[in-house]
Amino acid sequence: MARIAGIDLPKNKRGEIGLTYIYGIGRSTAQKILSKANIDFDKKVQEWNDDELAAIRGYIGDELKVEGALRSEVQMNIKRLMDIGCYRGIRHRNGLPLRGQSTKNNARTRKGRKKTVANKKKAPKG
Repeated sequence: MARIAGIDLPKNKRGEIGLTYIYGIGRSTAQKILSKANIDFDKKVQEWNDDELAAIRGYIGDELKVEGALRSEVQMNIKRLMDIGCYRGIRHRNGLPLRGQSTKNNARTRKGRKKTVANKKKAPKG
């Protein structure tokens, strides 16, 4: 079982895909890591030997910010935006999209489930 940065990598996946299970590592970063460690992209995670695992762990530990450290940095950046009260910080605080998306009809992912508002009753004639 390959365990890197506190994450158990899936054994039967290709190395390039398996590394993406670590928060902060995508496909291009995974390819860069495997290139530095001289490991074939198509080699499965279970086929890595101890030296290759050590090379990957060393590169990730020295060069990259992943998992807990990266998550905390992202949260600190969001908190900073909220504290200074900039537009993006206000949108974060209100739970609205912050990159210019329309909110009249869509944006349900950020806004949550619909909150139905009752119709205002019409005043009787007379």
